[in-house]
Amino acid sequence: MGRHSSLKSTGKIRAKRNVLKRFERIDVLTKNGKWKPGNKVLGLPKTKVVE
Repeated sequence: MGRHSSLKSTGKIRAKRNVLKRFERIDVLTKNGKWKPGNKVLGLPKTKVVE
């Protein structure tokens, strides 16, 4: 049984997401020096989406 053609993703066109996943937000915050290992993971500050 195969996938319907409308559900396949080509990978060529990728929409810009306006929400980052938690690990992506932690990566951005560590680069900016606002988060260090051992800090809480819940309640992270908002970050801008960098593409």
